[in-house]
Amino acid sequence: MAFLRSLVHLLFMALTVVPYTLAILLVRLAGGSVATRYRIARIWLRLSVDAARWCIGIRTSVAGMENLPADPAQGVVLLVKHQSTYETFLMPAILPRPLAYVFKKELLHIPFFGWSIGSLDMIHIDRSQRAEAFARVLHQGRRLLARGTWVIIFPEGTRAPRGQRGQYKSGGARLAIEAGVPVVPIAVTSAKVWPRKAFVKRPGTVDVSIGRPISTAGRAPDELMREAEEWIESEMRRLDPEAYAAAPLAAPTAVAADQAQG
Repeated sequence: MAFLRSLVHLLFMALTVVPYTLAILLVRLAGGSVATRYRIARIWLRLSVDAARWCIGIRTSVAGMENLPADPAQGVVLLVKHQSTYETFLMPAILPRPLAYVFKKELLHIPFFGWSIGSLDMIHIDRSQRAEAFARVLHQGRRLLARGTWVIIFPEGTRAPRGQRGQYKSGGARLAIEAGVPVVPIAVTSAKVWPRKAFVKRPGTVDVSIGRPISTAGRAPDELMREAEEWIESEMRRLDPEAYAAAPLAAPTAVAADQAQG
Protein backbone atom coordinates (compact mmCIF):
# COMPACT_ATOMS: atom_id res chain seq x y z
CA MET A 1 0.00 0.00 0.00
CA ALA A 2 2.81 2.43 0.88
CA PHE A 3 4.41 1.71 -2.50
CA LEU A 4 1.18 2.41 -4.38
CA ARG A 5 0.51 5.62 -2.45
CA SER A 6 4.08 6.81 -3.14
CA LEU A 7 3.65 5.93 -6.82
CA VAL A 8 0.40 7.89 -7.05
CA HIS A 9 2.09 10.92 -5.50
CA LEU A 10 5.01 10.70 -7.91
CA LEU A 11 2.69 10.40 -10.90
CA PHE A 12 0.65 13.36 -9.64
CA MET A 13 3.77 15.53 -9.46
CA ALA A 14 5.02 14.31 -12.85
CA LEU A 15 1.73 15.17 -14.53
CA THR A 16 1.07 18.50 -12.85
CA VAL A 17 4.59 19.88 -13.30
CA VAL A 18 4.04 20.00 -17.07
CA PRO A 19 1.27 22.66 -17.25
CA TYR A 20 2.86 24.75 -14.49
CA THR A 21 6.23 24.70 -16.26
CA LEU A 22 4.58 25.68 -19.53
CA ALA A 23 2.86 28.56 -17.74
CA ILE A 24 6.18 29.75 -16.32
CA LEU A 25 7.87 29.54 -19.72
CA LEU A 26 5.01 31.39 -21.43
CA VAL A 27 5.14 34.16 -18.84
CA ARG A 28 8.89 34.41 -19.40
CA LEU A 29 8.50 34.59 -23.18
CA ALA A 30 5.85 37.27 -22.76
CA GLY A 31 8.24 39.36 -20.67
CA GLY A 32 6.48 38.64 -17.37
CA SER A 33 8.27 39.40 -14.13
CA VAL A 34 10.32 36.94 -12.09
CA ALA A 35 7.89 37.55 -9.24
CA THR A 36 5.00 36.26 -11.37
CA ARG A 37 7.00 33.19 -12.38
CA TYR A 38 7.86 32.52 -8.74
CA ARG A 39 4.20 32.73 -7.73
CA ILE A 40 3.30 30.12 -10.36
CA ALA A 41 6.10 27.84 -9.18
CA ARG A 42 5.03 28.29 -5.56
CA ILE A 43 1.48 27.21 -6.39
CA TRP A 44 2.81 23.94 -7.83
CA LEU A 45 5.09 23.37 -4.84
CA ARG A 46 2.19 23.92 -2.43
CA LEU A 47 0.10 21.55 -4.53
CA SER A 48 2.84 18.91 -4.31
CA VAL A 49 3.04 19.29 -0.52
CA ASP A 50 -0.75 19.04 -0.27
CA ALA A 51 -0.68 15.96 -2.52
CA ALA A 52 1.83 14.33 -0.16
CA ARG A 53 -0.76 14.76 2.58
CA TRP A 54 -3.65 13.46 0.44
CA CYS A 55 -1.80 10.53 -1.13
CA ILE A 56 0.63 9.44 1.56
CA GLY A 57 -0.49 11.05 4.81
CA ILE A 58 2.50 13.35 5.28
CA ARG A 59 1.60 16.31 7.47
CA THR A 60 3.66 19.28 8.59
CA SER A 61 3.95 20.98 11.98
CA VAL A 62 5.71 24.36 11.90
CA ALA A 63 7.00 26.27 14.94
CA GLY A 64 8.89 29.57 15.11
CA MET A 65 7.31 31.51 12.23
CA GLU A 66 7.36 34.55 14.53
CA ASN A 67 11.18 34.45 14.38
CA LEU A 68 11.21 35.40 10.70
CA PRO A 69 11.80 39.08 9.86
CA ALA A 70 8.60 41.05 9.28
CA ASP A 71 10.31 43.78 7.24
CA PRO A 72 9.78 42.93 3.54
CA ALA A 73 13.09 44.63 2.69
CA GLN A 74 15.11 42.50 5.13
CA GLY A 75 17.10 39.77 3.45
CA VAL A 76 18.19 36.70 5.40
CA VAL A 77 20.16 33.55 4.71
CA LEU A 78 18.16 30.49 5.74
CA LEU A 79 20.34 27.56 6.86
CA VAL A 80 18.17 24.45 6.61
CA LYS A 81 18.75 20.86 7.73
CA HIS A 82 18.64 18.65 4.65
CA GLN A 83 17.30 15.09 4.95
CA SER A 84 15.14 14.60 1.86
CA THR A 85 13.60 16.15 -1.23
CA TYR A 86 10.52 17.10 0.80
CA GLU A 87 11.96 20.28 2.34
CA THR A 88 12.95 21.61 -1.08
CA PHE A 89 9.24 21.64 -1.94
CA LEU A 90 8.10 22.61 1.54
CA MET A 91 10.12 25.75 2.23
CA PRO A 92 8.70 27.91 -0.60
CA ALA A 93 5.24 26.55 0.19
CA ILE A 94 5.22 27.68 3.83
CA LEU A 95 7.54 30.70 3.99
CA PRO A 96 6.07 34.15 3.35
CA ARG A 97 8.86 35.70 1.26
CA PRO A 98 10.35 34.81 -2.15
CA LEU A 99 13.19 32.32 -1.82
CA ALA A 100 16.29 31.77 -3.92
CA TYR A 101 17.92 28.37 -3.69
CA VAL A 102 21.60 27.66 -4.17
CA PHE A 103 21.60 24.43 -6.20
CA LYS A 104 23.84 22.34 -8.44
CA LYS A 105 23.54 23.15 -12.14
CA GLU A 106 22.80 19.52 -13.04
CA LEU A 107 19.23 20.06 -11.82
CA LEU A 108 18.65 22.39 -14.77
CA HIS A 109 18.71 19.38 -17.11
CA ILE A 110 15.69 17.68 -15.50
CA PRO A 111 12.77 18.02 -17.96
CA PHE A 112 10.13 20.52 -16.90
CA PHE A 113 11.27 20.81 -13.26
CA GLY A 114 14.74 21.98 -14.28
CA TRP A 115 13.32 24.29 -16.92
CA SER A 116 11.11 25.87 -14.25
CA ILE A 117 13.86 26.59 -11.75
CA GLY A 118 16.06 27.82 -14.58
CA SER A 119 13.41 30.45 -15.31
CA LEU A 120 13.47 31.75 -11.74
CA ASP A 121 15.99 34.08 -10.13
CA MET A 122 18.02 31.48 -8.24
CA ILE A 123 21.68 30.56 -7.93
CA HIS A 124 22.93 27.51 -9.80
CA ILE A 125 26.55 26.50 -9.39
CA ASP A 126 29.12 24.09 -10.79
CA ARG A 127 30.36 22.16 -7.77
CA SER A 128 33.48 21.05 -9.63
CA GLN A 129 34.63 24.68 -9.85
CA ARG A 130 34.68 25.66 -6.18
CA ALA A 131 36.22 29.11 -6.41
CA GLU A 132 34.00 30.15 -9.31
CA ALA A 133 30.96 28.60 -7.64
CA PHE A 134 31.39 30.55 -4.45
CA ALA A 135 32.11 33.78 -6.32
CA ARG A 136 28.78 33.26 -8.07
CA VAL A 137 27.03 32.64 -4.75
CA LEU A 138 28.47 35.87 -3.32
CA HIS A 139 27.71 37.98 -6.40
CA GLN A 140 24.15 36.79 -6.96
CA GLY A 141 23.41 36.28 -3.30
CA ARG A 142 24.25 39.87 -2.35
CA ARG A 143 22.03 41.15 -5.15
CA LEU A 144 19.08 39.01 -4.09
CA LEU A 145 19.46 39.75 -0.39
CA ALA A 146 19.67 43.49 -1.05
CA ARG A 147 16.17 43.44 -2.52
CA GLY A 148 14.68 41.40 0.33
CA THR A 149 14.79 37.92 -1.20
CA TRP A 150 15.66 35.18 1.25
CA VAL A 151 18.51 32.93 0.12
CA ILE A 152 18.09 29.33 1.24
CA ILE A 153 21.13 27.10 1.66
CA PHE A 154 21.53 23.51 2.84
CA PRO A 155 24.86 23.86 4.69
CA GLU A 156 25.51 20.11 4.69
CA GLY A 157 25.53 20.28 0.90
CA THR A 158 23.68 17.01 0.46
CA ARG A 159 20.97 15.02 2.19
CA ALA A 160 21.99 13.50 5.53
CA PRO A 161 20.44 10.19 6.64
CA ARG A 162 18.05 10.33 9.57
CA GLY A 163 19.89 10.66 12.86
CA GLN A 164 23.17 11.71 11.23
CA ARG A 165 25.01 15.00 10.89
CA GLY A 166 26.71 15.91 7.66
CA GLN A 167 29.73 18.17 7.38
CA TYR A 168 28.51 21.73 7.59
CA LYS A 169 30.11 24.08 5.09
CA SER A 170 30.52 27.73 6.03
CA GLY A 171 29.57 29.22 2.63
CA GLY A 172 26.16 30.34 3.86
CA ALA A 173 27.72 32.13 6.82
CA ARG A 174 30.22 33.85 4.53
CA LEU A 175 27.47 35.06 2.24
CA ALA A 176 25.45 36.45 5.17
CA ILE A 177 28.49 38.24 6.61
CA GLU A 178 29.42 39.71 3.21
CA ALA A 179 25.85 40.91 2.66
CA GLY A 180 25.40 42.16 6.23
CA VAL A 181 22.25 40.11 6.87
CA PRO A 182 21.36 37.64 9.64
CA VAL A 183 21.15 33.88 9.31
CA VAL A 184 18.12 31.89 10.40
CA PRO A 185 18.68 28.22 11.33
CA ILE A 186 15.89 25.76 10.52
CA ALA A 187 15.54 22.14 11.68
CA VAL A 188 13.42 19.74 9.58
CA THR A 189 12.66 16.08 10.43
CA SER A 190 11.61 15.03 6.93
CA ALA A 191 13.51 11.71 6.94
CA LYS A 192 10.97 10.29 9.39
CA VAL A 193 8.51 9.99 6.51
CA TRP A 194 10.56 10.62 3.35
CA PRO A 195 13.92 8.85 3.77
CA ARG A 196 16.96 9.90 1.81
CA LYS A 197 17.01 8.36 -1.69
CA ALA A 198 13.92 6.28 -0.90
CA PHE A 199 10.99 5.83 -3.27
CA VAL A 200 8.53 4.58 -0.65
CA LYS A 201 7.32 7.26 1.75
CA ARG A 202 5.44 6.78 5.01
CA PRO A 203 2.60 8.68 6.67
CA GLY A 204 3.56 10.87 9.61
CA THR A 205 4.39 14.41 10.65
CA VAL A 206 7.38 16.46 9.53
CA ASP A 207 8.38 18.90 12.26
CA VAL A 208 9.84 22.23 11.15
CA SER A 209 11.44 24.46 13.79
CA ILE A 210 12.59 27.97 12.84
CA GLY A 211 15.22 29.49 15.10
CA ARG A 212 15.77 33.11 15.97
CA PRO A 213 17.88 35.21 13.57
CA ILE A 214 21.58 35.22 14.39
CA SER A 215 23.34 38.53 13.81
CA THR A 216 26.42 38.41 11.60
CA ALA A 217 27.96 41.68 12.79
CA GLY A 218 31.58 41.16 13.81
CA ARG A 219 31.38 37.39 13.35
CA ALA A 220 33.85 35.01 11.71
CA PRO A 221 32.27 32.57 9.20
CA ASP A 222 33.34 29.36 10.97
CA GLU A 223 32.23 30.67 14.35
CA LEU A 224 28.87 31.76 12.99
CA MET A 225 28.27 28.46 11.22
CA ARG A 226 29.18 26.50 14.35
CA GLU A 227 26.53 28.39 16.30
CA ALA A 228 23.89 27.72 13.64
CA GLU A 229 24.99 24.09 13.34
CA GLU A 230 24.77 23.42 17.05
CA TRP A 231 21.31 24.98 17.22
CA ILE A 232 20.08 22.91 14.28
CA GLU A 233 21.53 19.63 15.53
CA SER A 234 20.34 20.18 19.11
CA GLU A 235 16.88 20.96 17.81
CA MET A 236 16.92 17.85 15.61
CA ARG A 237 17.62 15.76 18.71
CA ARG A 238 14.74 17.39 20.53
CA LEU A 239 12.31 16.90 17.65
CA ASP A 240 13.37 13.35 16.72
CA PRO A 241 14.98 11.79 19.82
CA GLU A 242 14.39 8.23 18.59
CA ALA A 243 16.69 8.77 15.60
CA TYR A 244 19.52 10.15 17.74
CA ALA A 245 19.26 7.75 20.68
CA ALA A 246 22.54 6.00 19.88
CA ALA A 247 24.33 8.93 18.24
CA PRO A 248 27.01 10.89 20.13
CA LEU A 249 26.56 14.64 20.39
CA ALA A 250 30.02 15.43 19.02
CA ALA A 251 30.19 15.46 15.23
CA PRO A 252 31.95 17.21 12.33
CA THR A 253 31.69 20.99 12.44
CA ALA A 254 31.80 23.62 9.73
CA VAL A 255 34.70 23.38 7.32
CA ALA A 256 37.00 26.22 6.30
CA ALA A 257 35.28 29.36 5.14
CA ASP A 258 36.79 29.31 1.67
CA GLN A 259 35.00 26.08 0.64
CA ALA A 260 32.25 26.58 -1.87
CA GLN A 261 28.69 26.14 -0.74
CA GLY A 262 26.92 23.35 -2.55
